[in-house]
Amino acid sequence: MAVRAAVLPAIGAPLEITGIELPDPGPGQVRVRLAAAGVCHSDLSLANGTMRVPVPAVLGHEGAGTVVAVGEGVTHVSPGAPVVLNWAPSCGSCHACALGEVWLCANALNGAADVHARTTDGTELHPGLNVAAFAEETVVSAACVLPLPEGVPLTDAALLGCAVLTGYGAVHHSARVRAGETVAVFGVGGVGLATLQSARIAGASRVIAVDVSPAKEELARAAGATDYVIASENTPREIRALTGRQGVDVSIECVGRAVTIRAAWDSTRRGGRTTVVGIGGKEEQVTFNALEIFHWGRTLSGCVYGDSDPARDLPVLAGHVREGRLDLSALVTERIGLEGIPAAFENMLAGKGGRALVVF
Repeated sequence: MAVRAAVLPAIGAPLEITGIELPDPGPGQVRVRLAAAGVCHSDLSLANGTMRVPVPAVLGHEGAGTVVAVGEGVTHVSPGAPVVLNWAPSCGSCHACALGEVWLCANALNGAADVHARTTDGTELHPGLNVAAFAEETVVSAACVLPLPEGVPLTDAALLGCAVLTGYGAVHHSARVRAGETVAVFGVGGVGLATLQSARIAGASRVIAVDVSPAKEELARAAGATDYVIASENTPREIRALTGRQGVDVSIECVGRAVTIRAAWDSTRRGGRTTVVGIGGKEEQVTFNALEIFHWGRTLSGCVYGDSDPARDLPVLAGHVREGRLDLSALVTERIGLEGIPAAFENMLAGKGGRALVVF
């Protein structure tokens, strides 16, 4: 029986909502019926070619659902179990995994080259980022399936698969925000909102949200921002004015543009930390002179998947949800069907809203 999915036929082409045929799960595989899938900026980056994947492909990498069937050898989940999809499973044997840096696994995306399904006319399809969550059902490697802890609503749990792991990890693992520190978050999309909530959870004394849109201020403050700055060439000066002319202890950039990375760096105090979460194109060149690197003594670091280990961090995040510290529904500004994904992409490009959630 065919299931509906959002298929990217070619890089730069419009998504097609069409029927696909999924195989039965083979050894080490799991079939999942999706409850929801978040529309992430990385999906847009795949669609427009900023990040390269084999096509045609079923996109979507942030999802949660219920196990329908399991293949031979799968024992950690069973039919009927609620699960979160993990788009970047670690192999456990590469150099990064041996160092405990599973978020940098060299083999995490090997599955994206596999044939995942076929259209009803027989065309082979690949899973965009391993899990192909923009579909009513998917078949994935068992390594891509994590049991959902109790007390987390299944639909909202989709956000744990990327936005929340990334935002929480950026604060707690990458930037290592300490209680009492000041934090600036650049970009108030889904990841930015998760980062704001996580900075509040970490005990930041001041949390400054920065975005081009005045309309996002209410969202940002609800997530934990104490201050809101409209992005401009004066942003670093405004942030220093809010922090005793010092700059923030930590800046976290969630956009992936040279201008915002530079602004985040310039907004950080001497000796502070600037963490870049946003994924930009290779044409986005950021420049620094040698003297300023010495003078400011700042740390500039990248951040992949929040430097998170999903198996370790998912239970921690679930605890924050159960205790009311982390509000997943507050990240969602629109609930849509598969047909609404192209419009969600347009809203991202226009800087509108937080996370759009495809609800099946």
